[in-house]
Parts: sequence; C-alpha cells; structure tokens
Amino acid sequence: MANEQEASIRRRDELVEQLKSRSRSKRQEASHGIAIMARANAAFMLEVADDLVMALELPEAQTRWECLDALSEIALIDAACTREAFDGAEEALFDEGSAAAHLSAFRFLARYGSVDPEASRRAWPLMREAIQCYHGDPEYREMLVCLLEFARGSISPEVGEGLIERMRFDAQSGTGFYRAYSKEICSTLQKA
Repeated sequence: MANEQEASIRRRDELVEQLKSRSRSKRQEASHGIAIMARANAAFMLEVADDLVMALELPEAQTRWECLDALSEIALIDAACTREAFDGAEEALFDEGSAAAHLSAFRFLARYGSVDPEASRRAWPLMREAIQCYHGDPEYREMLVCLLEFARGSISPEVGEGLIERMRFDAQSGTGFYRAYSKEICSTLQKA
C-alpha cells in the first residue's frame, strides 16, 4: 500500500514537472494525466494546485483546459486553494479559439462559485456574461449542466435571483434541453 502511494506521488510530481517542459506535446500529455488523477482523487492534488494555476498561463489551450478541469475537481473540496485560478479561468472563458477552454473555465467558475455565497458573487458576473455569449453554441448544453450544479450549491440569494432572471425566458419559451434545464434550474432555486 505504501509503495502504491509513493508511486502515485512520484507520478503526480513527474506530471507537474512535465508541465514546465519546453515541449508543447509533453505539457499537453502531462495536463491530461493530471486531469485524470484529479477526477480519481482531487484531495491527492491539493498539494499541486498552485502549479496547476501557474499552468493556466501556458499558451496551448489543451493544457489550460485540462488544468482547469483538475482545478474544478479540487474546488469542490477546497475552493480556497483554487482562488488564484480565477484570472486564468476568466481568460480561458473568452479564449476566441477554444470551445473546450470556454467550457472548462465555465465548469471551474460554477464549481468554485457553488461553495459559498461570497464565491458565488465573485463567479456570477463572468458566468452571466458567458451564458449570453455562448447561448446556442454546442458547449452550451454542458454549461447548463454546470449551472444546475451551481444552483444546487451554496450561492447567495441575489445570485440565485439573477440566475432565475437569466433562465426565465428559456424556462418559459425555450425548447428541448434548453427549456428542461432552465426550468430545473429555476425550480431548484425557487425551492431554496
């Protein structure tokens, strides 16, 4: 058991070190491995959260979105250690060339914002803008899933009211998954 844990720590640390490689492909491979590890055990990645935040400044979109995916998992258990990722998430959210980066940034903001009212107030303005920008885009369906998770979190009452207002039109007049998710989001917030 101790050998397995030591091997996992060694592997995690190797991947984090590989994020500093001059090779774009090695950084992308490392970030993918890190995202997988974070999904399996986010607590195990707490020690390297600062390194993942630093990786959000790297030029390739895949490295940034994979690190944001890992930070999204970490935010659910310790949002405070992901606070510094906020600026990198904002840049990725509006990255002109990567829908995957938009979605990963949105997921991070939703998870970060769901942990407490103050975090929700910080995340909501960017999320509201992204809802407007990406409504109708292919990644918007998954963004609605993130919004439902956000709505179920510990968000502030004023953010909840803002989210209901933003979702109201699709809840009443939308079709398909737009309507279904928007209605569920509104219903979740009205029960709270």
